[in-house]
Amino acid sequence: MWSRWVLQALPRWRPCAAFSALALLAGCALRPLPQLAPDGIRFAECQQFFPAQSPPVLARGPLQRELCYSAFAVLHSGDSKTPVFVAEHLDRATIDAARGQKRARRFFPDQRLPRGERAELADYRGSGYSRGHMAPAGDMSTPEAMAQSFSLANMVPQDQTFNGGAWAQIEQQTRQYVLGAQADVYVFTGPVFAQDASTIGAGRVQVPSHLFKLVYDPCSGRSWAHWLANAPETSALPPISYEELVQRTRIRFLPPLVVEAHAQAGCPGAATAP
Repeated sequence: MWSRWVLQALPRWRPCAAFSALALLAGCALRPLPQLAPDGIRFAECQQFFPAQSPPVLARGPLQRELCYSAFAVLHSGDSKTPVFVAEHLDRATIDAARGQKRARRFFPDQRLPRGERAELADYRGSGYSRGHMAPAGDMSTPEAMAQSFSLANMVPQDQTFNGGAWAQIEQQTRQYVLGAQADVYVFTGPVFAQDASTIGAGRVQVPSHLFKLVYDPCSGRSWAHWLANAPETSALPPISYEELVQRTRIRFLPPLVVEAHAQAGCPGAATAP
């Protein structure tokens, strides 16, 4: 039986009569409706995915909802019908365990989201785009986490060549860094949209122009970000700085005081950033 997929518990939540993996995939046990939080994001039920349990700071957009899964957290946009960002908290044991997991194949819409705010399977069908994971299946260390990673709330329309090429290289490079790191590593992944973003499907799921992946190693105080175009000709590029990512996305992913404290503490023998 799967552990809870939680947002913020509301009084009107009722468990399903048949509490099973199939019921969860169908959305039976995923209520209540995630709350809109215009006063700032909190992720009260899954703060472990954020450094110092402090979620990013950003200007809230329309229809943004917090989704907690067992191995990652998603700030979801009902406007783009994709993540704003996905947060992971990784370590060597997690990546070691993920190597032995059988890849799931069942994509599904997250029924916690209102129908008008979520992507559906039909939106991707025949679009020419991959359902691109933001929290990669290759990071998932349990069958539960693997299955949950195939939620469409964790996906963006991704160029197929890019998904299997340069982006896959970045994902693998990140896992290799975690294996060599002295302690836990935090990873934030998400899409960036042009002002006139194209869409797919009847639900008008927006297609990102770029994807980013921020890697933060609190032990060493190091951080860097990959910023790549969602296009077939894209190749892996040198990373950009954290501050450059903040300027481009207008999201401050890391709490400044925590970063400063980690930098002063240092971490002898830490892995080397790419």
